Amino acid sequence: MRVEFFLLVAALLFTIGCVGVLVRRNAIVILMCIELMLNAVNLTFAAFAHESQSMAGHVFVFFVMTVAAAEAAVGLAIVIALFRRRRTTDVDDASLMRW
Repeated sequence: MRVEFFLLVAALLFTIGCVGVLVRRNAIVILMCIELMLNAVNLTFAAFAHESQSMAGHVFVFFVMTVAAAEAAVGLAIVIALFRRRRTTDVDDASLMRW
């Protein structure tokens, strides 16, 4: 397959993730949209690595996946703390969070 197809799919995934982050108010959905955007970047790295016959893109994919896993763990911990305190996962309530 041609690299343009993968770049088109990655651009579509990134756009869906970006719209989800900007439109949604639920913290868990926002975290999932950020993961979708990171996966779009991974697809782009893998497509360019395959096109150039280089392993550098695959190394970047590994590092992005590591950052995504850390982001998911820390983000979920913050969402759990917000839910325990306010009984909601709405990000508008996070700005009102005062201990």
